Amino acid sequence: MTDHSHGTTIPAPGHDHGPQPGPADHHHHHDHTTVDWEALAAHLEGEAEFQTPMLDQATAWLRDLLTEPSGPGPDAVRRVLDVGSGPGVTSCLLGAAFPQAEVVAVDPTEALLERARDRAARLGLGDRFRTHVGELPDGLDGLGDADLIWSSKALHHVGDQAAAVAALAGRLRPGGLLVASEGGLSSRMLPRDFGFGRPGFEARLEAVREDWFARMRAALPGSRGVVEDWPALLTGAGLVSPRSRSFLLDVPAPLDAARRRHITRQLDRANEVFAEFLDEDDRATLARLLDPDDPLGAARRPDLFWLSAQTFHTARAA
Repeated sequence: MTDHSHGTTIPAPGHDHGPQPGPADHHHHHDHTTVDWEALAAHLEGEAEFQTPMLDQATAWLRDLLTEPSGPGPDAVRRVLDVGSGPGVTSCLLGAAFPQAEVVAVDPTEALLERARDRAARLGLGDRFRTHVGELPDGLDGLGDADLIWSSKALHHVGDQAAAVAALAGRLRPGGLLVASEGGLSSRMLPRDFGFGRPGFEARLEAVREDWFARMRAALPGSRGVVEDWPALLTGAGLVSPRSRSFLLDVPAPLDAARRRHITRQLDRANEVFAEFLDEDDRATLARLLDPDDPLGAARRPDLFWLSAQTFHTARAA
């Protein structure tokens, strides 16, 4: 099943690092499809840092693609746009991967861009790093063009995804690459039968997440149904030579304390957003996983792991 969650158990936001719906909009119908990105800033940053080993694989692949005869070469990349950058973790990774390039982090949330600027300054990228407040598809005026445009989990938060792809494709320089990080395989962190509750808990949680995602998409302004054939969407925007590749984030058991805390936060977010859509038994299972004193809870299990896959789709400007 398609992963919309940045490799997490939580629905994906339009930022690089991590899906997660914001605090509930407490109307009578409990609309959890609204997202408060500023409130999630620290969570998004931790999510992207957790995914860094997989993101490093993806950026290395892009350097290889840019080395092909029709590409400008990785050292000829002079300008990179990270559209839907969130707190800028991936933006800074792109800055390291393409050391000759100016990197522009693009996001509608100024508080997240402030974090991106702070991170870039800490990493010594400040002289070739800047930010732009804007969102797809109509908030990119004045942004300019680029040799590489990266968009991770942002396109599916635009009602008309084809229009968003076209808006990005139109900013590519000749031979440049557009990269859309969309789809993959949902994460797993526990055995199918982990000693309490009904086996298959994570599969049922995934089904709830898929329902959430469908409601979120339907509620977007100008939402249009589209077959999510990303190579076809890229070529439909006039790009050529589509490629797709998936990368694993494979962190086997036993996990260190930092990764365990990260996964516990993911489960806590799932409890906040999805618990009301689970049956009574699965709600009890989730509550027990979050109990820090339970020897079989996530905080103390020796068999806790992380395995997910993220797919990256690219195509080139002629």
